Amino acid sequence: MKMLLFTTTVLLIVNVGCIDFRIKNNLPDTIWVGILGYAGHPHLTNGGFELKSNEERILQSDEKWSGEFWARTGCNPITKICKTGHCDNKLECQGNDAVGPATYAKIHLRENEGKDKYSVSLIDGFNVITKIEPIASKGNCRSTGCSFDLNKYCPSSLRLEGSAGQTVGCYSSRSKLDIDQFMCEEQERRPHTCDSGTWIANSASYFKSHCPNVVSYNYDEINNTFTCIASVYQITFG
Repeated sequence: MKMLLFTTTVLLIVNVGCIDFRIKNNLPDTIWVGILGYAGHPHLTNGGFELKSNEERILQSDEKWSGEFWARTGCNPITKICKTGHCDNKLECQGNDAVGPATYAKIHLRENEGKDKYSVSLIDGFNVITKIEPIASKGNCRSTGCSFDLNKYCPSSLRLEGSAGQTVGCYSSRSKLDIDQFMCEEQERRPHTCDSGTWIANSASYFKSHCPNVVSYNYDEINNTFTCIASVYQITFG
């Protein structure tokens, strides 16, 4: 009898500590969702799955999970190559990150004084409209994301074109040009050395003009990462 009581208690603790991610595809076409767990955290569903138009899938993680989600578009089911968000010819990314351009939904659960941190990042460019919405939450929580199709007016030097000549992705200066000036890595994460206003190909300015609440380059994370305590997060593509 004592063993039975102990087992029941453990199961209850595990259930309370779970966080739900509701992943919804509002795009007219099928996407492949990419998932990367950060160091020490699992890659949920082995890092990816197919999601048809208007479908939703619910995933669970433990309450300490950290990682990112993104949509892969224009995917070929035979070659496993995607036009945007590609991850090494696999449906399940298995620890591989995306090849830009790709819009990321990034979440760190219970990290900041017990609160969750989350953001929508265009550091590696844009491919689809992406939104994060806390549900069943407490605290000063808010939705964030980019609701404007940035492919529409993407600067010509940053466009990724599809087979029919349409723009399917908009590179960031960092992902397109790979120059130190646009990287803004740790040792340069200061306003006077990471000033997007000095960039010749200024993706950050274009992204920010239409989507003010996204992370548009590395230094921009300080002002556009939000906190909350929630048991459910809705992540919507499109």
